[in-house]
Amino acid sequence: MMRVIDSHTGGEPTRVILEGGPDLGSGSLAERAERLQAEHADFCAAVLLEPRGREAMVGALFLPPENPKSLTAVVYFNAAGNLGMCGHATIGLAVTLSYLGRADPGVHIIETPVGPVQVEIRFGNRVVVQNVPSFRYKKDLSLEVPGLGAIKGDIAWGGNWFFLTPDAPTPLDLTHKDELTRAALAVQRHLSLAGITGTDGAEIDHIEFMGAPKGTDAHGRNFVLCPDGAYDRSPCGTGSSAKLACLAEDGLLPPGQIWVQESVIGSSYRLHYQRGVKGEIIPIIEGEAHVMAEATLLFAENDPYRTGIRAEA
Repeated sequence: MMRVIDSHTGGEPTRVILEGGPDLGSGSLAERAERLQAEHADFCAAVLLEPRGREAMVGALFLPPENPKSLTAVVYFNAAGNLGMCGHATIGLAVTLSYLGRADPGVHIIETPVGPVQVEIRFGNRVVVQNVPSFRYKKDLSLEVPGLGAIKGDIAWGGNWFFLTPDAPTPLDLTHKDELTRAALAVQRHLSLAGITGTDGAEIDHIEFMGAPKGTDAHGRNFVLCPDGAYDRSPCGTGSSAKLACLAEDGLLPPGQIWVQESVIGSSYRLHYQRGVKGEIIPIIEGEAHVMAEATLLFAENDPYRTGIRAEA
């Protein structure tokens, strides 16, 4: 049995595991996160894939923090594997902890495998996340993608690795989500085949198409494809952080100025940034999450889909 609480942040679901997760042993949080991916793939799939989960769901597994002053440590994962950081899930986690009475309004530290983040829990389901340092790695990278033609974009880090491009093949709306998904997958495959990576050979596993907003109070709109092949319903906290790093590098957004990022479904984050000590930026993301369900997941030995419905089936 496994006790979970589900929330959504701007439409993107988070499943927080309260009880019943695997023992990841000792070591650093990054080492324990690697152990989750290497040794517990069935656990991740069983929790997030159908029939217990649903497309785009991200899991959050509590672990004891290394710093006793931290609220908690957490490993984020989707059906494809671990995520370094996850903005929407951090907002969802903070609102879930508030709902449970485990976190009061105010400022807290949450440890992630890529570094600690600061969260401020506000009333009314709102959370402000100070993300990990973010930066642009490469600018105006040109790709020739079969079926799409010339694509130009930037590679940036926002807690995960992103390829960000304005060269979307269709408008950024739900009517075209299938075409956008296929195009993003093609870009991702081309990056991999071409050996294009982030620092230290890191895989670029998120693709972000950028465009003009539809809302009058927003500054940009995005379609983000995540490593599990599902599109992000939220504006993507780490993707928005990567976007801010590019804007800052180009001199298009000064520190402290608000940027409202709109998702493909119309939900939004309010963002700004501070300058880091090494020239990177420190993104600050404000969003809203809502708890949707409390559940106990059951995994009967005779259930043929105990570990989820796999694509290869």
